[in-house]
Amino acid sequence: MTEGDIVTVTLANNLPPAAGNTSMVFSGFTVCVGNLAGASAASPGTCTPIADNGTPGLLAQEAEVGKKVTYSFYAGRPGTFTYHSGSQADLQIEMGLYGAIVVKPKTTVAGCRPLGSTLTGAAGEADSRLAPSAYNHKDSCYDREYLFQFAEIDSRVHDDVQAQVQACPVAPCPQLQATMEPYKPNYFVINGRSMPDLMDAPYASTYPNQPYNGNPHMHPGEKLLMRVVGQGRWQHPFHFHGNHARVLARDGNMLLSAADNTSLAGPLLFTIPTVSGQTVDAIFSWSGKGLNWDVYNHRAKDGSTCVPDASGFHSVKTDPNYGEWCADHLKPIPVTPPDPQIMANGQWYGGTPYLGITGFDPVNLPPGTLNQNPSAGYAYMWHSHNEREITTNDVFPGGQMMMLIIDAPQWPIDETF
Repeated sequence: MTEGDIVTVTLANNLPPAAGNTSMVFSGFTVCVGNLAGASAASPGTCTPIADNGTPGLLAQEAEVGKKVTYSFYAGRPGTFTYHSGSQADLQIEMGLYGAIVVKPKTTVAGCRPLGSTLTGAAGEADSRLAPSAYNHKDSCYDREYLFQFAEIDSRVHDDVQAQVQACPVAPCPQLQATMEPYKPNYFVINGRSMPDLMDAPYASTYPNQPYNGNPHMHPGEKLLMRVVGQGRWQHPFHFHGNHARVLARDGNMLLSAADNTSLAGPLLFTIPTVSGQTVDAIFSWSGKGLNWDVYNHRAKDGSTCVPDASGFHSVKTDPNYGEWCADHLKPIPVTPPDPQIMANGQWYGGTPYLGITGFDPVNLPPGTLNQNPSAGYAYMWHSHNEREITTNDVFPGGQMMMLIIDAPQWPIDETF
């Protein structure tokens, strides 16, 4: 949604009779039970009740089985927020009633790349961002964005619930009484998926109810917006290799310096603790800085140049090596590159970062060889830093594990769904 929108959500309770009432809590918003009109930054507006609009619950107005409840709220500020069940929350959140809310800034921040524009060096890419910036702030501009919702599943709870639901297919039914303690999750998920499903395509038909993957792609020098949400009962330490990320905001509140209320004051992190119910927005970037060799594999004969900006990065946006760390321009790789043929195992070819794009194409490989890294990209593991959580039902590898792929500048990244 967009900053300033009045949002109306109608929740229909089509759960099995034994599930009882359900509801939704919208963290960070003042909720009207009914229809909201006239709300603005200066006015709370008028909340008009509607007939047959649920029944009061502990945390929110609830919908009984077979009935509906309507909520309205004013989206007064941009950011990443959460919603979740407010009825039997320990059980219904465990069963998957949670999600993310993204509020886009209403105005365009000067200096941000306009929506619909093509990224430098990658012809044919569609712009899949929701907005040019995450907040009304010049340092929140970004080039790509990914949502990461961390949660866990105790399959014993689900087996217990399934047995009770199957025992009472028709109302009236006794309310579900699932045993929630001791809580021993054995599935660890991001956006509803575990590795290797995390690395499948978005909206893969195999998982129609878990559409979003967790395999971020980017080009060097781009700014990747990470929308990180803790949705489960446990805290999951989200550890990302390749660089630190600058935290922009928590729970939709920008972290700004107290001295001028303008400069970013969020920490640089290499692990984000996904606290239950908390959201964190952060900017991640990668340039190859500090590797001490030319990650673009330029050679003197290429005739390429590097014009450093004030921070030392190549500043010519029309060049395919835009964003390169100029101090390493033309520096040779400090090792002898491997023969492409020894990186082939039968029909499987592993590829090598960037070299397959810039003059190190595989030659004399067996017919039908499958290049597993056609973009010749760098791969960095992004995962939970709790070792148990990179398993699935105690089997490694699995769980909350995915890969960040730094694709070569010339390689178009397909983010269309």
